[in-house]
Amino acid sequence: MQHEKSARSHIVDAARHLYATQGFHQTSMAELAAAADVSVGQIYRLFTGKNALIQALILEDAEAKLSDLRTLTDDVSTGRLSIERGFVELARRSLAKGDEALSFDIMAEAHRNGEVADTIGSLCTGFRTVVRDLACVANPALSANALDGAEELVLACMFGLGHRTLSCPRLSETETAEVTGRMILAALHAL
Repeated sequence: MQHEKSARSHIVDAARHLYATQGFHQTSMAELAAAADVSVGQIYRLFTGKNALIQALILEDAEAKLSDLRTLTDDVSTGRLSIERGFVELARRSLAKGDEALSFDIMAEAHRNGEVADTIGSLCTGFRTVVRDLACVANPALSANALDGAEELVLACMFGLGHRTLSCPRLSETETAEVTGRMILAALHAL
């Protein structure tokens, strides 16, 4: 069992690297097997195919991000962090460098592949809960409709901020996080 977990982890790590540098469709299973130091058969014993590998990457990333965001929400809810700093931190974390190319590839794949889209949609439920909790702290008087809108606004910001490097931004990451956090908070107070 431990050997299987180790092999699975090596395969996911190799897939992350190859998919980020070459793309999903340009990476063959033979290349992946060589990079992970396993056989192609071992990959297929642990994963049903590329979709399952893509979903494993999405799940791994989402679980880490969701855990981090729940900690942020707890810090705001308990007063260890102000709501303004909470939204600034949310923006900063969305801006953090990651595998932008891989993220774009995953999003593009989700538009072509219903299974991947469903996985992302399911995982966004957790993100929506965190965003809703922060919005309620920012403005407890928000209606259900306004909370739904707040979820959409903040999730769009989170997704978009992660890809802003392609837009030749004028503000630094720190400035962007500060301004974005304050603007989201102002929007929630205006509702």
